[in-house]
Amino acid sequence: MNMIDVVLADDHVLVRDGIKALLEDQDGIAVIDEASNGKEALEVIARNKPHVLIVDIRMPEMNGIEVVGEISKRHKDVRTLVLSMHDSEEYVVQAIQAGADGYLLKGASKEEFIKALNKVASGGKYFTGDVSAIIMNNFVNGNTNAVVAPKLESKALPFNLTKREKQILGLVLELKNNKDIAEELQISKRTAEVHRFNLMKKLEVKNLMELNNKAKEFGLV
Repeated sequence: MNMIDVVLADDHVLVRDGIKALLEDQDGIAVIDEASNGKEALEVIARNKPHVLIVDIRMPEMNGIEVVGEISKRHKDVRTLVLSMHDSEEYVVQAIQAGADGYLLKGASKEEFIKALNKVASGGKYFTGDVSAIIMNNFVNGNTNAVVAPKLESKALPFNLTKREKQILGLVLELKNNKDIAEELQISKRTAEVHRFNLMKKLEVKNLMELNNKAKEFGLV
């Protein structure tokens, strides 16, 4: 098993100590350094090049969203998991626009936290249930760029997605299968399959990872 090197960034010592204590019990995960503010977090990242940065949003010097944005530009191999007490739409959308690979609330269970960390470390995305609903709502309503935030550059779309295909995209990126999508949208499973096929064809992708990358490339998530 490859070791997952983690850096913690939170301005509360007790929070960092609690996370470290939790992760010390997990095989394959090592907390290699920590930071108490945003600028220090960037220095620690540059020095250690961890696999994952677990970062709070509200920190002195630079906030967590600004840190995530800088990491997206400077250290593309470093994955970022936002761990916050804030579930407001503004914070969630800003974090995703900045390039966060995951967003988890501090009230999450130990099991969900470990699941999110492993998912993000392996190259996937993880957004807790309430956060996924916010993402879906913004995507369906075309509001992914509705707030001021450090954004990744997005390209002009070379394809047109229908409203239904946008809904399908949001659900697929939440790792919903065709049955789940059909139930949520109140359509047949076969119709969900057709929409999913057409979506993949339009975006010229073959699997979920390629779909996620293409969606991120064109600012769809």
